[in-house]
Amino acid sequence: MPTTRRRFLHDSTLGLGALAALGLANSARAADSAPAKAAKKAAGPARSFVTGKPLHRLGMVTYNLGKDWDVATIIKNCTEAKFEGVELRTTHRHGVEVSLSKAERAEVKKRFADSPVQLASLGSAYDYHTPDQAKLRQDIEATKAYIQLAHDVGATGVKVRPNALPKGVPEAKTLEQIGLSLRELGQFGAGLGQQIRLEVHGSETSRGPRCRRIMDVADHPAVGICWNSNPTDLEDGGFDANFDLLKHRMFIVHLRDIHLEDYPFRRLFTRLNEIKFTGFAFAEIPESSDPVRVMKYFRSLWLAYQGLL
Repeated sequence: MPTTRRRFLHDSTLGLGALAALGLANSARAADSAPAKAAKKAAGPARSFVTGKPLHRLGMVTYNLGKDWDVATIIKNCTEAKFEGVELRTTHRHGVEVSLSKAERAEVKKRFADSPVQLASLGSAYDYHTPDQAKLRQDIEATKAYIQLAHDVGATGVKVRPNALPKGVPEAKTLEQIGLSLRELGQFGAGLGQQIRLEVHGSETSRGPRCRRIMDVADHPAVGICWNSNPTDLEDGGFDANFDLLKHRMFIVHLRDIHLEDYPFRRLFTRLNEIKFTGFAFAEIPESSDPVRVMKYFRSLWLAYQGLL
C-alpha cells in the first residue's frame, strides 16, 4: 500500500502514543528532578512578545465565569491567566458576604494580600430608583454594611447600579434621588477609603446622559462610574459622545466578550489610554468548561487591541 499523508500521520500518532505510554513515568520523574528544576530556573522566564506594559489593569468579575469558584480557585485561576484583580459579585460561591465574622473578614483580606491577585471590588445588586422611601432607606443602609465589608476584606470600593425609571414618577425626580443616595454613600465610603462605583446599567438608566445627570447630582469625589460596555453606549450621539460625558468620573470598567463585533472595544481601550486610566477593566463573561484557557485568550486579545501583542 502506498504511504499517504493521512496514513503516515496515523501511524506516527500510534507510535508516539506507545512511546509516551512507555516513558511517561520516567519523563515525569526527570522533569521533577533537581537538575531539571535547576535548568528551568537558569533558563529564566519564558520568552514574551508583549511589547509594553498596559496603562490599565485586567481583572475579572465572578459573574458568571467564576460564580462557582471559592476564593482559593479564584486566586489560582487568575494567577495562572495573569489577571491582576477580581470583583466578587454577591451571592456567588466565594462567600464574601456581610455575614462574615471579623476573623473571617481578616482571613479573606490576608489570602488576597498574600497572593498576586488584588481583591479590587465587591459587586452588589443594590439600586436606588424605588419610589418606596422605606425600601430606599433599607437599601442605602444595606449598602453601607456592604461598604464596611469591602473595607474589612481589603477591597477599594463597591459596585452599585441604577436599574429602572419607575412608571408614574418624573424622570428628573428619579435621577435626582439616585444621585442624592450616591452622595450619602460616597460620604460614608470616603471615611473608610472606599469608592462607590455606579454601573451604567438598566434598559433606561444605562443611557449616557442619564448617568451623567446622576453623577452631577451626586457630586462627590468618592462616587464614580463603572463603564459597562453596553450597546446603548452607541446611542445619544455615539460612543465618543457618551464616553466624553462620563470620562471624568471613570473608576472601573466592565467588559463583555471582547471578540464581539457589535461594540468598538479597540476604541474603548484607546480612549481609556488617552485619559490615562489606570484602574481595572473587569472581564464579565459567560461560564466555560475551560475557563483558564478562555481567560488567557481574553487577555491576549485585550493586549492585541492596544497594540501590545
